[in-house]
Parts: sequence; structure tokens; C-alpha cells
Amino acid sequence: MAEKRNIFLVGPMGAGKSTIGRQLAQELHLEFVDSDSEIERRTGADIAWVFDVEGEEGFRRREEKVIFELTEQQGIVLATGGGSVISKEVRNRLSARGFVVYLETTIDKQVARTQKDKKRPLLQTKDPRQVLIDLAQVRNPLYEEVADLVVKTDEQSAKVVAKEIIDRLGF
Repeated sequence: MAEKRNIFLVGPMGAGKSTIGRQLAQELHLEFVDSDSEIERRTGADIAWVFDVEGEEGFRRREEKVIFELTEQQGIVLATGGGSVISKEVRNRLSARGFVVYLETTIDKQVARTQKDKKRPLLQTKDPRQVLIDLAQVRNPLYEEVADLVVKTDEQSAKVVAKEIIDRLGF
């Protein structure tokens, strides 16, 4: 049997990586994995707690290890954390082990999709919009660098985006 291929979703908070990833995995009969959920499962604590205790640097080390382990698998759809692409090693690993799809969205959509979510430590500030703008300036070029495919998610349902990814990747 041919080797199963992996799809790795990258993009900012609120781009729809988890929602679209679940849909994509369902359509392709692959396993869905979310790196943040896996970190929470392994630590027994939520991401905000890990950030509080270990700081962003400690969290990123943990995230890198989890992504390295998950990308060893075959036939998965992996939703990565928005900041995982900061690590060159993670970018290289994703590129080497599967198709990388950048789910692109606007700052307005990110704000709308994340405003009620208290589980996003980087957005627990007085001006989350400015945080998203600042993160986009650093991370968007990294998403583009690592992506095999860029898909806009703003006005489309998860099902429509998943179908577009499947069609464009030729799965």
C-alpha cells in the first residue's frame, strides 16, 4: 500500500486550523491531531497554565518536541499552534514530512473569532487587535515560507475550505 501522506495546517490564531483540520481529516479518512490539545493532554494542564508557569520560551520548547513526535506519524492532519513556525526546526520538519497548508485570514476575522476565547494567553491584554497585528508582521512571512499551499479562510465554511485543499493537493 502507498505511504499515507500528511497535511499540516499553519496559520494565525482564529484562522480555523482545528475546525478545518477536523473536517479535512474526516473527508480524507485520516487521523486529526491538534498540537495544542496534545500539549494539554501530556501536561494535564491548559496552554494558558503552561505559559504562566514556563513562559513562552518553555511552551515553545514543549511545542517543538510534540510537533517533532507527531510528524513521525503517517496519515495525519495536524493543526499546529499559531506560533510554532517561529522555530526554523519546526518549519523544516513540517516541510520534510508532509504538505503544509497556510490558512490565511484577516486581522478582523481573527479578532471576531478569538474575542471570547480566554484560552489564548497572548491575547489576554488591553489591545488584542494590536497583538494580532504585531504577530502577523512576524509570523505571516514564516507561514508563507513554509507553505506548499495558501488558502484564504475568511468567508468560507470549514467544509468548503477542506474541499478546496483536497482539490488543490490532488488527494
